[in-house]
Amino acid sequence: MSSAAEFENATSGNRAEPVAIWKARKYVDEHSREELSLTRVAKAVNMNATYLSENFKRVTGINFVDYVAHARFKNACDLLGNPRLRISEIAFAVGFQSLSQFNRVFKRL
Repeated sequence: MSSAAEFENATSGNRAEPVAIWKARKYVDEHSREELSLTRVAKAVNMNATYLSENFKRVTGINFVDYVAHARFKNACDLLGNPRLRISEIAFAVGFQSLSQFNRVFKRL
């Protein structure tokens, strides 16, 4: 999994970014709590999934799957400050499909 620094670079906007990649990142950020796939995002930004995948990595420095995981991780960190929420509730609320998936991503990041 890519580092948090790579995610920050991908989200910082420090480089010229093609509109389609910006739209894909924006879509992921706005829909990260939902079930997301490369195909779904590609369709939303009117791109071929393979083309999006290759260009997403080239432009942002992080692959699509890692970007989605980081977006969900960031949302989870925001919610972890609420003592009334259980970790399992947070994991599902931010879009992870299972508690074990959440745990794996959380440990890596």
